Amino acid sequence: MQKALTFGPWPQLGYIDSVISRAAEYRTDTAFLDACAANDACGFYLVGGEMVLLKNGGALHDPLFAPAEIASMTTAPERIFLGLQDKAARFGLAIAPELTEAMKNDNRFIVTDLRSIAVQGLVAPDHLAPLAEAKALLHWHARHRFCSNCGHKTDVVQGGWRRDCPQCHGQHFPRTDPVVIMLAIRGDQCLLGRQARFGQGMWSCLAGFVEPGESMEEAARRETLEEAGIICGRVKYFASQPWPFPSSLMIGCHTEAVSEAITVDQNELEDARWFSRDEAAAMLLRQHPDGLSTPPPVAIAHHIIRAFVEKGDGVLEG
Repeated sequence: MQKALTFGPWPQLGYIDSVISRAAEYRTDTAFLDACAANDACGFYLVGGEMVLLKNGGALHDPLFAPAEIASMTTAPERIFLGLQDKAARFGLAIAPELTEAMKNDNRFIVTDLRSIAVQGLVAPDHLAPLAEAKALLHWHARHRFCSNCGHKTDVVQGGWRRDCPQCHGQHFPRTDPVVIMLAIRGDQCLLGRQARFGQGMWSCLAGFVEPGESMEEAARRETLEEAGIICGRVKYFASQPWPFPSSLMIGCHTEAVSEAITVDQNELEDARWFSRDEAAAMLLRQHPDGLSTPPPVAIAHHIIRAFVEKGDGVLEG
């Protein structure tokens, strides 16, 4: 399979490198935000639960809506200030579920999920990061309209970046859940796992949430041991990726496996096994003879595996 080690340019990772300046200094300036929201240069990203609304047209669809285009739409009360792009404001806005359903039958629009948008390249890449920002924030608001301390209804403040309780004066902030996603390496082999929800033939890195009081390195070792029974030593950070499903930060790394026998936790994984470097290369390129594959380039798992394919256990050095 050595031929499969030849790759093209490194693909773009999804939901990173936002072109928007978050401009946090304007979040408390209500007059400024109101003026921005009424300006024709302003753009709104519309999200209904897991679905995103796009304007149908051409090879790439436009996810940005002008103030006049949303005037007649039924939206949720939260308007999220995402930031500024070339001095023009960008907002996230939740649309009502019934409107989302109605739009599916209107050929002027496309209603689809953010994962499909990224994998299929339905919008210009510059839109992926702000869409992820909007979806994650709106998901949090939809589930935190009442104070977790006293149960009173909370108010949206700071452009959507905080909710305050007028009863007990508690302050509530959007959450991001850290997740380690790691590739255990033993010589010229890497450990990949399968979950039952994966598409046919797809294998990926192991992953799990970082627990309170735990470092990234400790979490990577613990999750690999719990899910596959593999003991790991060195842990090398690779890269991170916001993952808005619903609101995680994927912390990618490579780990050094110091044991070989696999014991699969059937509650977490359908299966786990060692793959050779050449096999992993073939899977990345969709050329594996058994039809096996890895996640697409939009996901950080693809990049973690590719780094191992190109550098071997050298990814653990430095």
